[in-house]
Amino acid sequence: MPSWDDVVTMASRLPEVEEATWHRTPSLKVAGKGFARLRTEAEGGLVLMCELDEKAALLATGDAAFYTTPHYDGYGAILVDLAKVDPGQLAELVEQAWRLKASAKLRKVLDGDS
Repeated sequence: MPSWDDVVTMASRLPEVEEATWHRTPSLKVAGKGFARLRTEAEGGLVLMCELDEKAALLATGDAAFYTTPHYDGYGAILVDLAKVDPGQLAELVEQAWRLKASAKLRKVLDGDS
């Protein structure tokens, strides 16, 4: 079962990731733009930025690790239950969230296209 510390470790290999706060909760940002946030609201979960079609696809799988709330309807973010998510899939989703907020220059650095 991944923890917030595991999410931070997964993200730390990505260029220019910084730990910060967002809505008074722990978060990860790249160039000041948030891409992951640990929710402390009643429903809990990890917020990861994503494309709307990716969100729909994750929800359509029926996997209990992925959910949303009315607050996030129509918004490019998926909620992840850390107690239920596959660590490998989580690592991929963390990188995808980072890519949405990172500059083209940083994405090239990650991909080795300097």
